[in-house]
Amino acid sequence: MHKPRLESDKKGKLPKTSLFDLEGHVAVVIGGTTGIGRAMALGLADAGAAVVASSRRAEQVDEVATELEARGGIALRITSDVCDRNSLQTLCDQTLHAWGKVDILINCAGMTRRAPTLDFPEDMWDSIVETNLKGTLRGCQIFGKGMLERGYGRIINIGSMTTFRGFYEVAAYGASKAAVGSLTKSLAVEWSRHGVTVNAIAPGVFRTGINAHLLDNTERGREFLTRTPMGRFGDVQELVSSAVFLASPSASFITGEILSVDGGFLASGVNH
Repeated sequence: MHKPRLESDKKGKLPKTSLFDLEGHVAVVIGGTTGIGRAMALGLADAGAAVVASSRRAEQVDEVATELEARGGIALRITSDVCDRNSLQTLCDQTLHAWGKVDILINCAGMTRRAPTLDFPEDMWDSIVETNLKGTLRGCQIFGKGMLERGYGRIINIGSMTTFRGFYEVAAYGASKAAVGSLTKSLAVEWSRHGVTVNAIAPGVFRTGINAHLLDNTERGREFLTRTPMGRFGDVQELVSSAVFLASPSASFITGEILSVDGGFLASGVNH
């Protein structure tokens, strides 16, 4: 088992164990090269974990691996596609070959498409469910097997506010993310007695390179801002501490939870 690093306090007393220290842990972040996934991958590395950040695009995998190495780690460069089970198995196998275990898995790959539900293309619906729900399931199955055998693991799935609320013209995304929430709870019930906790994070509205124009220049973006009691959008760095917490020894009795990090969005009624 991993032995947490010891740190001395300011008064020079006996060192205390840090419950948020991930040194000695190995983490895999699927969909970990852009946006939320990238921030979480780098955050886990800063907390001491050895991190593999994987996605479909080799250039993005290489870029984040270079950032991880700049933090003093040894990074693997492995591409993967959540719609390709063999690629996820290769990701798992190569990580195990390099470090002998995987302690932490974050399933962060996803896709969406906005369109009226009445004539939403069935093939696009299937693609969204295939990526968001079945892709998450594949990651949990492939990496969960080794965790269950070892009797230890932390799995963190990425949910959505659409897990709890209906959003206009994104029914396929909302349905897939609601199912991710249900899957998270079901796996927690099955696996937690064997040392593997399964939780999810439901991000609020976070500005990324992909959605910046929508948030800053559309009526939909203005509505998101109005409905967020903090009066601002989140920074992806504000998700890192939640991921580190759920991945750490301090969350050892937390499982089956969906942690909303949303600036009060889900609590919102009348804001003005």
